[in-house]
Amino acid sequence: MLALMQSVFHFGFLKKQVGVLGLDNWQFFLLVLSTICIAGAGYLINDVFDRNIDAVNKPQRVVIGNGISEAMAYNIYVGMNCVGVGIGFYLSNLIEKPGFSAIFIVIAATLYLYASSFKKSLIIGNLVVAIILAVSVLIVGVFDLLPLINPQSQGALGVLFKILIDYAVFAFLINLIREIVKDFEDKEGDLDYSVKSLPIVFGERISKIVVSVLLVLAIGLLMWYNFNYLFENDLFIAVIYVFALILAPLIYTLIRLWGASQKTDYAHLSLILKLIILFGILSILVVSFNIESVKNIG
Repeated sequence: MLALMQSVFHFGFLKKQVGVLGLDNWQFFLLVLSTICIAGAGYLINDVFDRNIDAVNKPQRVVIGNGISEAMAYNIYVGMNCVGVGIGFYLSNLIEKPGFSAIFIVIAATLYLYASSFKKSLIIGNLVVAIILAVSVLIVGVFDLLPLINPQSQGALGVLFKILIDYAVFAFLINLIREIVKDFEDKEGDLDYSVKSLPIVFGERISKIVVSVLLVLAIGLLMWYNFNYLFENDLFIAVIYVFALILAPLIYTLIRLWGASQKTDYAHLSLILKLIILFGILSILVVSFNIESVKNIG
């Protein structure tokens, strides 16, 4: 998902709008590889810390202690982070922005803290995961656009970066909702190991109200964005796409949330939200195509 997301924004959007970017194709491949390595390392260390909880919540998917020993997992974790941060350091110096290497170090450290402590804290773990996904969108703009900025190009590139920010906000909001929904799904195991998730601390009713408010906020923002930026610019293909594959599933999620009570119900909603994130990412391709078709007609 991360690799697809970054590739879509690089090749399907920014490259079409700008042409020559801060990273060429092989350098961008390294950026994706760095992202995957750091994210994969975070996923792995999370499995190490969560193996007891996972044995209750999803016993069929427990890998640590079965397919991979804990010692091997730590070695792989260190290796993947070294590769990811090392590539980040190389790319940051390549575009003459060595300070950008701190982004990779901070993300790697944050993922470790998430697995070791943040995840058990009320809402903090949910926010951390949502923020990191949003940063994964913005980092494409940071490396592709910022090296190109000068007084002449600042306005045009600023518009493109603002679009990336809009998508990052969308990714943050939907992923935050999904993380809370997953807390409903994992409630049984979390209870056994003193995890302070929203459903455990405040109960299911209040937690569903919180998720509903976030869903209504997401629906409202998307409807506003759809009308003001897509419909007003005659991007009708993109308007239909957003309504059919993003807004409609969000409304469906809001309705189904209040009837959910079993683990399978929340797993279903989590999958729907994951698909919404996917279709949200792919929407930039539809928007780009629609812009070109409108230009050709004009």
